[in-house]
Amino acid sequence: MKTNQFIIEKPSRFGMDQTVDILVNTAIQKGWSHLATHDLQHSLEKSGKKVRPVKVIEICKPDYSGNMLEKNDERIMSVLMPCRVSVYMKDDGKVYVTLLNTSMLAAYMPVAIAKAMTGAADESFEIAQKVLA
Repeated sequence: MKTNQFIIEKPSRFGMDQTVDILVNTAIQKGWSHLATHDLQHSLEKSGKKVRPVKVIEICKPDYSGNMLEKNDERIMSVLMPCRVSVYMKDDGKVYVTLLNTSMLAAYMPVAIAKAMTGAADESFEIAQKVLA
């Protein structure tokens, strides 16, 4: 997905749970690990806050993360890991998917990090395409 946006938001063709399931299953099929899905609506309810559904999916692909973590100077980029995909519902009742376009940062990074960030961003967008309207 070519874009000049750092944060990309697109509507999903599916409901909340189906969008999450499709994203997780597609990531796994592409060789990514599914580390966690955080249900922020549920977490905030424990603190007395009411928000619409929000789930944050954490995925990681060792081919990319390993290349970014192999050297001391590159470990600083761990702050951007793992890759995250947010799925949430807005007031219009529609479900949206949001990703960071980390390839925009790649131009400012050493070659190994830039290659990993661009590859991870490209594959994350491919995964998201399965649900986008």
